[in-house]
Amino acid sequence: MKKLEFFEPAMCCDTGLCGPSINPELLRVSTVIEEVLKSGNDVSRHNLKSDPDAFVANETVAGILKELGIDSLPITLVDGKVVATGSYPSNERISELLDIELNPAPEPATEDSSCCCPPPAASDEGTCCCC
Repeated sequence: MKKLEFFEPAMCCDTGLCGPSINPELLRVSTVIEEVLKSGNDVSRHNLKSDPDAFVANETVAGILKELGIDSLPITLVDGKVVATGSYPSNERISELLDIELNPAPEPATEDSSCCCPPPAASDEGTCCCC
């Protein structure tokens, strides 16, 4: 099994899934982490605010931060090797790196979407499934 590590910028909580608005990218990453754990692979997530020692202890991450600064975060490692800096790898890339099947990333909602489920069928004119 492989080890996936995320070194993330300072966030209000360990996952960043708190507060009035949730960043969809952090939600995607949390979902990916759950799937990777279910596959039997090892995952660790380090938040600069709550786990700064992990950044210092990892020479690779410390070197990247020294050279490129905090704009290089998040940094993603697989088995100790850097696979991404500055953004999270896609679900497809993580699947490839870990040799596992991940569900595809959800499609982002469109701005004009006023319904939380599929549009009604033509025979359902005037009805909506809105929450």
